[in-house]
Amino acid sequence: MPAQLPLWQGHYDKLFLGGRWATPASGQVLEVISPSTEEVVARVAQGAEADIDTAVAAARDAFDRGPWPRMPLEERIAVLRKLSAALAEHETDIAHLVSAEMGCPITLSTKMQAIGPRLLLDAFLGLAPDYPWQDTRRSATGHALVTREPVGVVAAIVPWNAPLLITMIKLAPALLAGCTMVLKPSPETPLDAYLLGHLLEKSGLPDGVVNIVPAGREVSEYLVRHRGVDKVSFTGSTAAGRRIGALCGEDLRRCTLELGGKSAAVLLDDADLDAAIAAVRAVSLRNTGQVCSNKTRIVVARSRRDELHDRLIDLIGSMPVGDPFDPATEIGPLASAAQRTRVEGYLADGKASGASLLVGGGRPDGLERGWYVSPTVFADVDPDAKIAQEEIFGPVLTVHTFDTEDEAIAIANNSDYGLNGSVFSADPEHALAVARHIRTGTVEVNGNPVGFTAPIGGFKNSGIGREAGPEGFDAYVELKSYGLPLS
Repeated sequence: MPAQLPLWQGHYDKLFLGGRWATPASGQVLEVISPSTEEVVARVAQGAEADIDTAVAAARDAFDRGPWPRMPLEERIAVLRKLSAALAEHETDIAHLVSAEMGCPITLSTKMQAIGPRLLLDAFLGLAPDYPWQDTRRSATGHALVTREPVGVVAAIVPWNAPLLITMIKLAPALLAGCTMVLKPSPETPLDAYLLGHLLEKSGLPDGVVNIVPAGREVSEYLVRHRGVDKVSFTGSTAAGRRIGALCGEDLRRCTLELGGKSAAVLLDDADLDAAIAAVRAVSLRNTGQVCSNKTRIVVARSRRDELHDRLIDLIGSMPVGDPFDPATEIGPLASAAQRTRVEGYLADGKASGASLLVGGGRPDGLERGWYVSPTVFADVDPDAKIAQEEIFGPVLTVHTFDTEDEAIAIANNSDYGLNGSVFSADPEHALAVARHIRTGTVEVNGNPVGFTAPIGGFKNSGIGREAGPEGFDAYVELKSYGLPLS
């Protein structure tokens, strides 16, 4: 194994239930497999339905009778500031855990997977005091006190691609609002959740406020259906989101769904290709293509087509593929054998579609062990082709050309998804004008990120609801109106 190991070791044979590390109901375990070596990294307890019952009961009791929802906001903030400090102390541990369990290159893992969750938590801590937890409204017909009260017990179901970052985008606003939680990490990436449980203990979080149960699909559905759960927050594929949305709909249970994407980067005829290529490197192939907001469709003016093709070939050649624990690596393995099989199916589809294969298209030389595929670019792709329409979730880009800006906008919007996008132009105001026509929840002008104080989420099949920013609290509160005497 890489020299950076051994990994942080937690109570991997236990589950975090009711504020303690408890023996699980069954003796079943989940094996965490290194995507780069295909060896077992750790074995953790696998939750069963009985463990979900225990977790929900603990969260329910903590919400209905415990101190957390009744604390002043300032006291909840103080506890979560301790969590922020603890996260800062363990950034190296977090980065190593996530790189080991899902193969994220360590340089990116340090920034996105380890530092990112703390910065996100800090953003929510800064926003919470100014959120409108209550206000008064007067009119000729009445006088009301309007409050935003915690929604209750939250089931948070997180994916494997950015496990702690996505956990934090749910946990931070939910806990600040006064909710309690059952966290269900992905069976592929549970290790960082064990560290989180340890840090929550260290921070003085009251018993039962957060409970952690790694489990597979069937147990996840049991959690979603559980009568003790008030709210479900899910991040993952659109197919899984449809299923969870349907289950929540049966009981009219509140849900937030952050789902798939097939985002486009539009390069207008005056685009700065240096900036565009830097953005492709940073947010199109990020995490080996395994980020839902990656811009994987590149839509370029025909006059810049050939130049872009050459630049993309050079870019791919400059991005080392290899061991995720090597700081030079930019493209690591895919997270699982199943994910590689899926991506290779799309590579075959692309070759059969008649698109031009600019670079890649197979497995890299010299990496016989590990779930690697070569970063790949298809050009001259029909916007309706399967590889242009379906989320691949791997290091695969498609390039499309346009002759008019209306055509560029049409190509960008030719998707069932609507999560993210970008527009590049030498004139930022013109880029913004084009961006206003793109039907996605986020559009980056010349690659500039929106940060953690703006809401993110999707149009169309990319989800329901928003996360991050002050709007991120909205998912975890219920509005309540009190009629007061007119004075």
